[in-house]
Amino acid sequence: MSKNSLRIVFMGTPEFAVPSLKLLLQNGYHIVAVVTAPDSYGGRGGKELIQSAVKKFSVDHHLQILQPVKLRDAHFIETLKALDANLFIVVAFRMLPRVVWDLPKYGTFNLHGSLLPKYRGAAPINHAIMRGEKETGVTTFKLKHEIDTGDMVYQAHIPIEKDDTAGSIHDKLMILGAETILKTVKSIEDGSLELIPQNPDTASDAPKLNLGTTMINFNQNAETVFNFIRGLSPYPGAWARIDQKLTKIIEADYYLENTNVLAGSVVVDGIQALKIKCLDGWIVIKKLKMEGKKMMDAKSFLLGRRTIHKNN
Repeated sequence: MSKNSLRIVFMGTPEFAVPSLKLLLQNGYHIVAVVTAPDSYGGRGGKELIQSAVKKFSVDHHLQILQPVKLRDAHFIETLKALDANLFIVVAFRMLPRVVWDLPKYGTFNLHGSLLPKYRGAAPINHAIMRGEKETGVTTFKLKHEIDTGDMVYQAHIPIEKDDTAGSIHDKLMILGAETILKTVKSIEDGSLELIPQNPDTASDAPKLNLGTTMINFNQNAETVFNFIRGLSPYPGAWARIDQKLTKIIEADYYLENTNVLAGSVVVDGIQALKIKCLDGWIVIKKLKMEGKKMMDAKSFLLGRRTIHKNN
């Protein structure tokens, strides 16, 4: 098969997907259309029209753009069919119905931000760090009905360092993922594609995050709490109540110390340190964002505060 014989529809929305689309274009692949999220209103007063990162890139590169509200919409399906695409590539997009992913001759291939079958689901980067993993990576796989269960093509690994956060791993996987998408498309082009079934016995989940699942439990070891915080930094943010207000802890460190201080107790060292007790040590807060306030460092937060209420 020649490169020119591939007609690719690319599906993606956030910044994470842009390098994959860019690398395919740079390597001469024919992107017949891009499918991305509809524009939405946001910003101050909800009056700013916001376009996805993928749309902005596609406009700049004069690509055809489709923005369906409903993926089962008959007009959208007919438009896809009329494109005569034979390969769909999906990076950070919505869950596709079978009527969409089953269209192209060579199938639909997805990039996932974990080493499948570990961390199937909406938040793989966050959960891998939150659970103290020492490595993570990306996986390309051929889509089928059950989410993130399709046969794998390639995986690429990176270590998770102590100072990594969800933000830093996101940026690393964004580039690694683009390279893995390109490698996958090349294997389809040259006929070397091999599909590897996932082992369900080693599977784990990475469900969508919400306010309940991002609340910090300080009645654990300090390292566990530290991993939880950095796994949610900078977004959506791990939170606790400080000064009786919901406060997101964006950056922290920890150290071990045996004391009789109750887990969850907040201790202030003048204006120099703000720390919270865990079972075997302390979380030292470096950056935080209190409800209704801008993000600030701990020293700025402590300036002018005479008392700090106990965390609860």
